[in-house]
Amino acid sequence: MDVIAVESAVLMKIVPGSHMECPSNFDMKVRRWVVYFLAISILFILWKLTIIQTDVEKLQFLKDTLYLNKEQLQLSHQQLILIEHLYQAKLGKEQPMIYAITPTYSRYVQKAELTRISQTLALVPNVHWILVEDSDEKTDLVRNLVADSNLLVTHLSIKTPVYEKLGDEDPRWLKHRGVEQRNLALKWLRENLQHGKDKGVVYFMDDDNTYSVKLFKEIAKVKKVGVWPVGLVGGLNAETLILDPNTGKVTGYRSGWKADRKFAIDMAGFAINLDLILAKSQAAFSYRMEKGFQESEFLSYFTTKEELEPLADNCTKVYVWHTRTEKPNVKGVVPGLEV
Repeated sequence: MDVIAVESAVLMKIVPGSHMECPSNFDMKVRRWVVYFLAISILFILWKLTIIQTDVEKLQFLKDTLYLNKEQLQLSHQQLILIEHLYQAKLGKEQPMIYAITPTYSRYVQKAELTRISQTLALVPNVHWILVEDSDEKTDLVRNLVADSNLLVTHLSIKTPVYEKLGDEDPRWLKHRGVEQRNLALKWLRENLQHGKDKGVVYFMDDDNTYSVKLFKEIAKVKKVGVWPVGLVGGLNAETLILDPNTGKVTGYRSGWKADRKFAIDMAGFAINLDLILAKSQAAFSYRMEKGFQESEFLSYFTTKEELEPLADNCTKVYVWHTRTEKPNVKGVVPGLEV
């Protein structure tokens, strides 16, 4: 009886919805068989993994088994997404992980902007989206969008100080934007990834731009700091790099604003190897930087103009645009709809 009592107690903890009252003999038999089945399944998985030849085959078998038994194992939606991305990363292990950092803030077009970005990222292999809200707490709107995206996402939040926030009528250039959010994402990378072990590329992916899938193929090529043109910015049809026709090295910038900056490059126009981000722990964005110089001063931590890597077919192709969704003129609100 002691053995049965112990077994019954264990089964009550394992089987969801069980109660503390004494189960019937039939219930005990069913539960005992559930335990036996799970134990045998685990042993079978371990045995199968020992005889499968390749790592990819092992992952495929393990992934399939976990999906088939997801309800019994009570795996969450995000855990299943992580399993899938680990498997895809193994298949494409020659491709670096792209860490796309997106600051976002509450406004009527926020969900539309993030939906467009998430559906672009869904077409990109080996991407980890770090989505940082300008908020004291994570909002349900963004949390729901993340859950629906089927992407590998790290969802964070941090509030911009009130004295640094733009007013509704302020011009965009008046104050720095996204400083707290980008710095929190950099902090997350440095606290969760290891220099020399984790491989990847970091890209600052603002939520009001439009991105071609082709851009991420270029980002994956970055060895140190890669650069490319950005469309519809600075009063020009595109800002780009000037290259030496003989060496292919960057010699200057075509920019609509202060082209004499050390790095006259838009936030959407560069990506940095993860090893550099992790090695240069002091590199961060700051409110003390001159207005419009966040990119230039940040890049100064990592490279020189001569070391920049021109991508996108030697900076002859545009794969990212400053589009900015028009601010809607909302005169009424339909209750019960998340827009």
